[in-house]
Amino acid sequence: MTATSTTTEPAAQGVASVPLDVAGRTRAERMRVPLAADVVKAAAEQHGVCVRPFTMEVGDPETGELRYVAVPCGSTVESVCRPCAQKAKALRVTQCREGWHRTDEPDLTAESPTGDHAALVTLRADLFTAYQQTVVAGDLEEAEDLREQITQTDQELRQLGMRGRLPSPDTPGKCAVKRSTKRRQDAPELPRRKVAKTTVGREYAGRYRPSMFVTLTLDSYGRVLEDGTPVRPDTYDYRRAARDAVHFASLVDRWWQNLRRVVGWDVQYFGTVEPQKRAAPHLHAAVRGSISHEVLRLVTAATYHQVWWPAHDERVYLDGEPLPEWDSRVRSFVDPVTRAPLTSWEDAVAAVDEPAHVARFGVQVHSKGILGDTEEAGRHIGYLTKYLTKSTGEVIEAGSDRQAAHHERLHAELQVTPCSASCAVWLLYGVNPKGVNAKTVPGRCKGRAHRRSSLGLPGRRVLVSRKWSGKTLTDHRADRKAFVAQMLAAVGIVKPVTDTSRLIWRTVDPSDQHAPPRDHLLMHAIAQRITWRAEYDRALLAAAGPPGRDVSATTDTADAVDAA
Repeated sequence: MTATSTTTEPAAQGVASVPLDVAGRTRAERMRVPLAADVVKAAAEQHGVCVRPFTMEVGDPETGELRYVAVPCGSTVESVCRPCAQKAKALRVTQCREGWHRTDEPDLTAESPTGDHAALVTLRADLFTAYQQTVVAGDLEEAEDLREQITQTDQELRQLGMRGRLPSPDTPGKCAVKRSTKRRQDAPELPRRKVAKTTVGREYAGRYRPSMFVTLTLDSYGRVLEDGTPVRPDTYDYRRAARDAVHFASLVDRWWQNLRRVVGWDVQYFGTVEPQKRAAPHLHAAVRGSISHEVLRLVTAATYHQVWWPAHDERVYLDGEPLPEWDSRVRSFVDPVTRAPLTSWEDAVAAVDEPAHVARFGVQVHSKGILGDTEEAGRHIGYLTKYLTKSTGEVIEAGSDRQAAHHERLHAELQVTPCSASCAVWLLYGVNPKGVNAKTVPGRCKGRAHRRSSLGLPGRRVLVSRKWSGKTLTDHRADRKAFVAQMLAAVGIVKPVTDTSRLIWRTVDPSDQHAPPRDHLLMHAIAQRITWRAEYDRALLAAAGPPGRDVSATTDTADAVDAA
């Protein structure tokens, strides 16, 4: 008598599950049965638990306890981890809403330095003087000890709450080349005013304080069809499109700078960078306060960004030819034939007489005034954050052969377009990039601008000004946790606050035999999340009160426990 293996058919809603004879099924039928890992992942997504956490080892030196903790991955892409991406999007929505129609000025006044700050800076000054004297005397061992003491002093200053960095004790190398700030002759002039510290927009009729929704696009590189592909690919300016995409964030920063100088107040913004159908980036921005459409068009037409880099129009080393080689004796890449060192980055930049590229916006500028606490404001917030959980490649996925060819042509141009001063692509143009070393591979840069999935967007999908909401994402996350704790405390559920500063966190070694499987950590997190959700639902019911009471204020925050 043979044993029969059975499993349970997934039950429909309201129907009991029925055991199935797996052994009697065909191989194709058995392959359609979900894997155990997929079942755990589906359950984790249903309850808002990270599906790909990092396993960390946590040790308590006082009690000697050692345990393993699942740390959320924190991905912002839904295809990678949907729960983490949704939590990140919820924080961005909150950040956008709190800052858009704010009526009071955020208080970001810096605290005065304390006596401990002054004492540590005085100590650092003495160490710095002693370090310079030992370097001049040639006592390298003593100089290294003093350098370590200076580094330790800087760490203590940061622990006391100091922002920024103090200058390095070493003598700086070559000074940066100073470029003229005179405006280009082909750019319209802009009126300039002294920028006031105010960030709140003007009020109209004693009660209306509208804000703006602005969209900026890049210039045209050739006529395109409805699907974003060029009408004539042979004349489409892919080189300029690639360079504009790489320097788009810098161009946007210059636009905000010009706008503040024209209007005369510290304009605050929450912007998202998204790709168009033609794969060129464009900006959607929520702007606090109202600005005339004519001023926005004037600032856009007069804004440009000059890239003072070495010329990179013609490659020195082509595909199929020998590439530059690293020479450890001169600590530089050299020509594979002549063995002559390539031009250093500092010398190449110093020889630049005109910018290698000038990025500009296109003529299309969309702007719209929006009042706060309206359905229209909520709709535009949703539009701003619509694609934050998708990668660039998912937003502009090719749906035809023409689109695929267009994306491949743009990607090929981005492969030979330097993305920064330290980009390894510079070696193809005969220039040693900044910070070059033996690990640098000519033409291969890990920057996001060169990836096929990003098509030139090097990051910074969300651009937020410092005084937008007066809070960082960490602050917004803490607010959500405090709100949940307050709701639970109202029904007698008080979560103890434990001191975790003494805990020691270590990354789990792959060879650790005691580390639990990821599925075990996921199931533990699922059970914990179910408990938290039940407690929060109990708090919501208590806050709702008797039947018939308006509970809109509580239902709007029903997902706070998931984001916290």
